[in-house]
Amino acid sequence: MNGTAPDLGALLARLESYVRHESPTGDAARLDALGEVLLARHRELGATVRRVPAPAGDHLVMEHPGRGAKAAAAPVLFLGHHDTVWPAGHVDGPMPWRVADGVAHGPGAYDMKSGLVVMEAALELARPAAAGHPPVRVVVVADEEIGSPTAGALVAEAARDAVAALGFESPHPDGSLKAGRRGSTRLRLAVEGVEAHAALDPDAGVSAVDELVDQLILVRSIVRHAPGDVLCNIGTVGGGGRTNVVAAAAHADIGLRFADAESERVVLDGLTSLRPIRAGAAVSTGVLSRRPTWAPDETTAGLLGTVRRAAASVGQRVDGAPAAGGADTNTTGSLGVPTLDGFGPLGAGAHAVHEQVVVASLGQRAELVAAVLAEL
Repeated sequence: MNGTAPDLGALLARLESYVRHESPTGDAARLDALGEVLLARHRELGATVRRVPAPAGDHLVMEHPGRGAKAAAAPVLFLGHHDTVWPAGHVDGPMPWRVADGVAHGPGAYDMKSGLVVMEAALELARPAAAGHPPVRVVVVADEEIGSPTAGALVAEAARDAVAALGFESPHPDGSLKAGRRGSTRLRLAVEGVEAHAALDPDAGVSAVDELVDQLILVRSIVRHAPGDVLCNIGTVGGGGRTNVVAAAAHADIGLRFADAESERVVLDGLTSLRPIRAGAAVSTGVLSRRPTWAPDETTAGLLGTVRRAAASVGQRVDGAPAAGGADTNTTGSLGVPTLDGFGPLGAGAHAVHEQVVVASLGQRAELVAAVLAEL
């Protein structure tokens, strides 16, 4: 870096390094190995760093001091994650690292190791800026891909005194930032029945599978009668064991997306209050992970205005629009912290084998974020 423009070769080399450090969600050893690389990089950039222990991989917190006249200002929160959806071995198998025609490919390259590269490059670009910048608190979590079940409280605490939160997930396909996100909740609906011989004594049994089927019909009805738009996906169903035995247990994992907080409240109240239909059955609903609805408001609009001014100062133009997918910015946005997401580079294929990043946009996004820091 020369202080005025990113060195794309260096950024690409760093992205390759991170992609080759495969880090599947739940693989604590691999996540912590990459985490140590990230902590070392932020130490180089002047941060005080720490790990937040978690059983499936530690979360990372890096505190960068402010500079110049803004050194004592409230911090800006940078949010990212270093877990990916890809099992180990993909980079040496079906998704090899490669760069062709200005596009980099590899597992986790787009979601979201390239975002981690952008945030680091932006911090380096911002250091010599005459205007200075506020302190920056970086939080990189290890379980974002499954809803941040162990990181949600950390994100909320990190946002408590933040002037703004910037997420480094991928942008909309046209490069627009994400200015709002649907609420995202994963539930497990579990049913207990009574086992019995399906032919000799069926009336002595209570089928957990039959109960689950009827409960899922109720789930659909609750969702359908919500006041706003709700997406519901029955992602997995399991139960029973043998066709000659009345099933004693069954379950379904349900994914829900909410466009507004009232629909979220109504649906979650309904689904966590389900009662058994059959005598002898038991029904319970457990929350696996939850990200509250982040509805755009005046704080989002104000931050987007600041980002637009910063973008213009580096010859860029940026818009914003709500997104369907969930992320840790759901938490900050729902708390009223001015929030925008999508500061990662352009690309395509999140969670798909054609995952890819436009190399030139690594530098462009870093310049944008550095300009935003100068503007805040």
